[in-house]
Formats: sequence, C-alpha cells, structure tokens
Amino acid sequence: MGNLFSSSIGRKLIMSISGLFLILFLLFHMSMNLVAVFSTEAYNMICEFLGAHWYALVGTLVLAAGFLFHIIYAFILTIKNRQARGNQRYAVSKHEQGVSWASKNMFVLGLIVVLGLLLHFYNFWYNMQFAELIGEQVGPYGPADGAAYITSLFSNPVFVILYLVWFAALWFHLTHGFWSAFQTLGWDNQIWIKRWKCIANIFATVVMLCFALVVVVFFLRSLCGGAC
Repeated sequence: MGNLFSSSIGRKLIMSISGLFLILFLLFHMSMNLVAVFSTEAYNMICEFLGAHWYALVGTLVLAAGFLFHIIYAFILTIKNRQARGNQRYAVSKHEQGVSWASKNMFVLGLIVVLGLLLHFYNFWYNMQFAELIGEQVGPYGPADGAAYITSLFSNPVFVILYLVWFAALWFHLTHGFWSAFQTLGWDNQIWIKRWKCIANIFATVVMLCFALVVVVFFLRSLCGGAC
C-alpha cells in the first residue's frame, strides 16, 4: 500500500481511479439535466424521486467523497512536484514537444472546476436536497422544483457566462484526464493512445455540449418569456 502512494505510477493510478467519480458525476447530471430541456415536469419528477431519500444521499456521498479525494490528492501532488522541481520549472521551455496545453495547466483547470462545482452545489444541492434533508425551504422555490431553479438561474447572463466558462475548463480537464487514465493503466501503445485521445475528445465534447445546451436553451427561453 505504501508503494501505491509513494511511487509515481501508484500516484497516477490513484488519480485515474478517483477521476472516474468526476466522469460518473458528469454523466449522471448530464442525463438528468437534458430531461429539463424537453419536459420540466419530468425533470421535477426526477428531482422528487431523488430528493433526500437514502439511496440519493448514499450516491451523493460516494461521488462527492471520490471527487473530493481526487481534488485534495491533486493539490498535494502539485505541491510535491513543485517542491521536487524547485527552480528548474522556470527553465522549462514554453513549447514542450508532445505536451498539451491542458496537461501543463491541469492544476489551474482543476481549480476552475472546483470553484464551478462549489457554485453549482450552492445553487442546486444546497437549495434542494439539503433543504429537504433539514426539512426547511432555504431557497425561493420548493426543494423538488428543480425546473424553477434552472429557469431562474439561467435567466441571469452572469450565471450563464460563469457556467459556460466552467464547462470549457471541464472540457480541457476531461480531454487530458480521460486518455491519460488509460495510459496509466498500461494501454499506452501508439495505436491505442491515439484512439483513447480521440475517444476522450468525443466524450468531453458531447458531454459539455449537452450541458451547454441546457444553459443556452433556458437563457433563450428567458429572453422570449418562455414562449420559445
């Protein structure tokens, strides 16, 4: 177990596995949010079904714990890497061959992802699942009225921009993190690494476009008073 945390491969393996919680979180919420585009009633039914029930709470805690571990461990590794490199990091070329922009800025991208996640949790989880859990209404709408929260939030252009920036950071984070996870697991030959990079780009693009679609659709609906 000690080698797992102390070796370079072990640390990358932990980051890869814990990063899967982010992917599961995104896939679940993408599927759920897309429902709101086609039927706000159906979306509210899903919100009510999940709510503060034990299975929803367990799922939330598991995903949150895995993702929180991913964040904390990434921060620790970044600090350790900076300490190990010392002043050498300033001598590195700005145009390293074969190194993507996302891979060189994973910490900054991760920070934006975390800040966006905290904002999202406040806007929705705090006002909905948490409110139902404590038995009080902490937001302007009922805890099961998710459609009202989406409609209200994305009628504000400030939140629209903030969420779109968050999605862009998630896209860069996913395009690198997705394929590098499989590289860590040993599927890194020249044929498969190209395939995984392609799959990562497709996966991240589809997921983020679906999230952006929800934001843009509800913003446009607010401009035309819900008639479009």
